[in-house]
Amino acid sequence: MAAIPDIVEFLRKFPPFAALDSDALELLGAVVEVEFHAKGETIFSKGVGPVEFLRVVRSGSVEVVNDGQVLDLMGPGEMFGHASMLSGLPTGFEARAAEDSLMYRIPAETASQVLAGPDALRYMTRLLLEDRHRIRSGPSSEVIRDQLRQPVRGAIRNAPVILAPHTSVRDAARQMTAVGASAVIVDLGDSVGIVTDSDLRSRVVASGLSGDSPVSAVMTAPAFTVSGDRPGSEVLLDMLDRGVKHFPVTSASGRVIGIVEDHDLVAIESRSSFHLRQAIAHASTVDELVVTSSKLRPAIVNLHRGGMNALDVMSVFSVVADALTRRAVDLAIAQTGNPPTRFTWLALGSQARREALPSSDLDSAIAWFDNNENEEPLVRKYFDDVATTATDTLMRCGFRPDEHRVSASDPLFVRPLSSWQHEVHSFLNDPTQKKALVLVSVLVDSRPVWGVESEPLIAETFRLARAYPQLLRLLAQFALSHKPPVGFFRGLAIDVSGEGRSRLDLKRGAVVPITDLARWAGMTAGVACASTIARLNAASDIGTLTASDALTLRDAFELVSQLRLDHQVAQIEVGVDPGDVIALDELSPLIRTYLKEAFRAVVSVQRHVANDLSWNA
Repeated sequence: MAAIPDIVEFLRKFPPFAALDSDALELLGAVVEVEFHAKGETIFSKGVGPVEFLRVVRSGSVEVVNDGQVLDLMGPGEMFGHASMLSGLPTGFEARAAEDSLMYRIPAETASQVLAGPDALRYMTRLLLEDRHRIRSGPSSEVIRDQLRQPVRGAIRNAPVILAPHTSVRDAARQMTAVGASAVIVDLGDSVGIVTDSDLRSRVVASGLSGDSPVSAVMTAPAFTVSGDRPGSEVLLDMLDRGVKHFPVTSASGRVIGIVEDHDLVAIESRSSFHLRQAIAHASTVDELVVTSSKLRPAIVNLHRGGMNALDVMSVFSVVADALTRRAVDLAIAQTGNPPTRFTWLALGSQARREALPSSDLDSAIAWFDNNENEEPLVRKYFDDVATTATDTLMRCGFRPDEHRVSASDPLFVRPLSSWQHEVHSFLNDPTQKKALVLVSVLVDSRPVWGVESEPLIAETFRLARAYPQLLRLLAQFALSHKPPVGFFRGLAIDVSGEGRSRLDLKRGAVVPITDLARWAGMTAGVACASTIARLNAASDIGTLTASDALTLRDAFELVSQLRLDHQVAQIEVGVDPGDVIALDELSPLIRTYLKEAFRAVVSVQRHVANDLSWNA
């Protein structure tokens, strides 16, 4: 049967069909059937099937309906029925014509055959994740996620109230009331200050300050500002990290164009994270901190239910883990006494990358300053005591110890900054030393969370790595040694407990190969401690990885992160300690297919990197 040209040209305009070659499109065009559905007609019901056709809207529109609630409206070029078709499972929603509609339907056997390529599967994976979020969370959470993706300037509700520093507190309060603002900007010339309604309560009313006092006496200055083109999700995380609820937003020229509040960006589930962070900061004893920390996992469950994507949930979890770490160190110092010298507590690993989840352990280290060799034994004893106390507190708060003892409670990870920097330079110059590559991988993922943060620290030294090609080559080879379990029944898919159930470790099998590649690629691009996504973006920008390979790794990382979060939330909800080992029979056939394809894609990128290394040897 010959393909109908109009059908082929239509499909060619839309993903995932745009990624297909001409032969595949001709095959589709030859088997496509055209069907009509009148307004209000049910195309397929929820819980039936599996469906036998993949459908693409040609004209009109189709409603996605779950339990009587319209979750989405699909227009020309959008497809539906893919999840049920590929998984062999019943449909998860009802599809209903929102108006008189024409659509193309493609037999499942043909659709599965032509959509098996990596580009099409990547697109289908994204659709799958969106479908699951949409059905679980409903339309309100879709609005929240869309808002968090948009530039933050879109969340500004009113023009800012900008006052001179000498304006009285009374006049400032009147102007705030007149326009319904919860904060005002104070113009300081080369910077700005901010006064919030909370400042008026705590710094004026509660302290008995006169209403005639100038706003400069109660403002926070200089205020931290954000550019209007930053995504709302990044601004939200900055708010959470800094413990504030208002940010002045600036234009490209630096002019303040408004104030954004946490309420403008997040749903009530997300705002609970702010209250949790405040409660952590105010905990006066270890017991209080332990009680407060028990709210972290329920908060993560609520963020997941609210539809926040896994990468953002990991960032929120990491920010709250930072707050818990800071408070645990504060309480340890209160118990041990004032430190003999300045120091910083470093988060390592996933916490440093802001990619931690409830299953994560908190790797850490201490670097102290002003080293005096004569006093070092006493200084070391002090920091050993602080580290042991703080680490014990974090364990009581539900964080597990690192199985490899990468912790400030181990003397190996407590030393003067000069010693750390000497080690780093030693690794740069001779990466063949015993455990050098392992320690480089640990130390490049280091971020200060307590104490001195303004001086050059360990990770920053690795920005020099581009000048040390031997180190980078060995790091690449180290990254390539961690292979994803493409077949699932090799390597990391194992039988345990005599149950005859094959299990997969998502962290070791998928996360580690991707983060190792991203770390090497990021260091080659001159990036030190950063998220996996940021490292991949930087590597793509300078050509260390091709744009296609970087995109492949980003998509695989997002998919696996979402599966890890889904799995761990399900464990928390039934009272099981969260982990990364998942029984394969808990995964639907569709998820197993996508995981295998993601693993194969990562292996393909590893092969490209290996070929480049061989070519440039």
